[in-house]
Amino acid sequence: MSNKLQGKKVAILATDGFEQIELTKPKEAVEAEGATVDIISLKADDIQGMNHDEKGDTFSVDKVVSAVNAKDYDGLILPGGVQNPDTLRTDEKAVTFVRDFFAQHKPVSAICHGPWMLVEADVLNNRKVTSFPSLKTDIVNAGGNWVDEEVVCDQALVTSRTPDDLPAFCRKIVEELREGKHDQQHV
Repeated sequence: MSNKLQGKKVAILATDGFEQIELTKPKEAVEAEGATVDIISLKADDIQGMNHDEKGDTFSVDKVVSAVNAKDYDGLILPGGVQNPDTLRTDEKAVTFVRDFFAQHKPVSAICHGPWMLVEADVLNNRKVTSFPSLKTDIVNAGGNWVDEEVVCDQALVTSRTPDDLPAFCRKIVEELREGKHDQQHV
C-alpha cells in the first residue's frame, strides 16, 4: 500500500442497480493509496450491485446522503449502471451533494452512466467529458463537450466510458485526489 492519499476521505454515491465493478475497482484503487472511503446512498439498507444485467453482490452503506456534506470529503466517485444514476438523479439531496463538490472545487469522477448525475446537477457547461455512448445527447444538451475517449479530465472532473476503461479511470482518480482542490471555472 502506498500513502499517496493518506488522510484523504472519498465518497462513493450509489444506490441499487450500480455496475458493481465500477464501484469496487475505484474503491480498491483509492484505498490501496491510503484513502478512507464511504459508500453513500439514499437509504441505510444494503445496496444491490449488478454485473451488467445480472444481480451481483450487495454492499453495506456507510452513510445516507441526507446526513452527509461534501465539505467532509476530498472527492466523489459516481459509478454507473443504468438504474443507479437514473434513481439518484431524482433525489434532490443526492443532486445537491454532487453539485456541492463542484462548488467546493473538489475532484469528481464518473464512469459509464454515472455522468447522468452531472447532467442533473447542471455542472457540465463547457466541460469536456465522456460517458457510455447513449448519454452523449444528454451531455451535449447540458452544455458539455462529449468525446469518445478512454478517460477525460477537465479541471478535476474525471470521466470514462465503460468498465473496459477502469484501469485508466482509476489511475486518473488517484492523481486528481492527490492534487486536491482545483480552480474550476465552470461551476
